[in-house]
Amino acid sequence: LARRETLKAKLDEACARLEADAKAQAEAARPAYEKKKAVYDAKTGRRGRAPKPPDDEPPPDRQISLTDPDSRLMRRSDAHEFRQAYNAQAVVCAEGSQLIVTTGVVATSADAPSFADTVLSMEDTIGLPEKVLADTGYASGQAVRKLQEKGIDPLVAIGRPCARRPYDFRPHPEAKEPRRITEPWRLAMKKKLETTKAGDVYRLRKQTVEPVFGIIKSIMGFRRFSLRGLPKVTTEWTLVALAYNCKRMARLQAA
Repeated sequence: LARRETLKAKLDEACARLEADAKAQAEAARPAYEKKKAVYDAKTGRRGRAPKPPDDEPPPDRQISLTDPDSRLMRRSDAHEFRQAYNAQAVVCAEGSQLIVTTGVVATSADAPSFADTVLSMEDTIGLPEKVLADTGYASGQAVRKLQEKGIDPLVAIGRPCARRPYDFRPHPEAKEPRRITEPWRLAMKKKLETTKAGDVYRLRKQTVEPVFGIIKSIMGFRRFSLRGLPKVTTEWTLVALAYNCKRMARLQAA
């Protein structure tokens, strides 16, 4: 009976968390819905389908872990399976040291929502950088504005520069119409990255942060968190980053 009551309490807590998350997501999506609704109402003639308002109720197939409610179901891409996971973030120095200067952990597969907050967390520690390099997964107008207000120059990729990898020998797929870019900040960012100076700086991103995650996974052998709960996982990721920095600084001193 005691185990049954404990399980029932966990289920009730999980349902309450799912409902709270659904309401929070609906509130976050409401401004965008209101904007689309205003544009739709201003149209005349054939207006198409009206935008759907955000639903504050969780869908029937929404899942949550009873052992680690803070984690979320994520997958790396459409070709990978779903896992209960966290999204670990790291900001790496691109001036040659490849040291991790700050970290962050979020319970969402999207990188863009935590982009600005992760970078701005450096303000009270080592100070804010002059430039920030990020791939297309971090493309967010709100994040770019927040960084620019702090005097930071973000260089964020707008879409993939090449749809195919150079070593992909499979038959070429049918050509697709490129995505139309209409947002002013995206157009400005795309134009900036097409310049030689900004393009040369942005190319440092791939050779800076990607090797760091490769070393942590393959050399240090860290591929999964041992603790549960967002605060504990955040602490664990910080310790991993400190261990990497110690290893990297020893390497730099030896060189």
